[in-house]
Amino acid sequence: MSKDRKLSVIVPCYNEEEVIETCYSRIADVFKDIDYTLELIFINDGSADKTAELIHKICENDKRVVFIDLSRNFGKEAAMSAGIDMMSGDAAIILDADLQDPPEIIPQFIALWEQGYDNIYGVRTERDGESWFKKMTATYFYRILKRMSFVDIPRNAGDFRLLSRRAIDAIRKLPERQRFMKGLFAWIGFNTIAVKYKRQARVAGSTKWNYWNLWNFAIEGITSFSTLPLRLASYIGILISFLSFIYAVFIFIRTLIYGVGVDGYASQMVVILFLGGLQLLFLGIMGEYLGRVFNETKDRPLYMTKNIINLPDD
Repeated sequence: MSKDRKLSVIVPCYNEEEVIETCYSRIADVFKDIDYTLELIFINDGSADKTAELIHKICENDKRVVFIDLSRNFGKEAAMSAGIDMMSGDAAIILDADLQDPPEIIPQFIALWEQGYDNIYGVRTERDGESWFKKMTATYFYRILKRMSFVDIPRNAGDFRLLSRRAIDAIRKLPERQRFMKGLFAWIGFNTIAVKYKRQARVAGSTKWNYWNLWNFAIEGITSFSTLPLRLASYIGILISFLSFIYAVFIFIRTLIYGVGVDGYASQMVVILFLGGLQLLFLGIMGEYLGRVFNETKDRPLYMTKNIINLPDD
């Protein structure tokens, strides 16, 4: 392939000062043996450490490196979207700065892209450096999401992938503000293939994800690509109403024929509290969906930029 063709590597960063230089070096080393022009896009997602300063220095020494500095922390999904919006390559590779997804897999992605695939994603066969609880919850989350979603979202696949130009153009057309990128990557379709790899432990630093973040992330994924919770609320409501009607008829007939009175206060309180809790649960589910509708109607931009360096004019 000619050097006239360009590949954009998109790396969202949040407080990654300990790994950013290593990340740059490993990506640059990989592209020494790849006959494509490299565009390396670092997106600083409101880091509070020296991440922005280190990326700025890299940009001064290597004009292939583009620096997009967001005005605050908008979240990884927004940071990835910023890179996708501003990349200029013939294809884009999305990679985490922590190097758990090894850049050395990139040549395999490129080979499959050259064969005509549009969406080449990595599937983790092993997950080093993660607790058994995180591995277990991730496995069950993707299993549940796959059953609930109307889109076939691959299991054990993260954001590490290569997207062709037409796949990138399709992603750019999606207007959502509440973004679950793994679902959007699956939703666009096109020619898709998986590449299996062993996910490594972080090179340095610590993860920025805690279990509360992961819980909210799971809710985002389910509410973005499934209406099943709303349907379940309707189905359970119908079932409880039907059972309540049958029980009411039973009590009426029993009282009418046998003169047996209604059972006592304790059983009534249990039923009332159970139904009250169920109603609050379903109101919460509807509130999650309504809140997302509210955020979409405000039509705010996904992100705001504070500084951009080395972005090509085209």
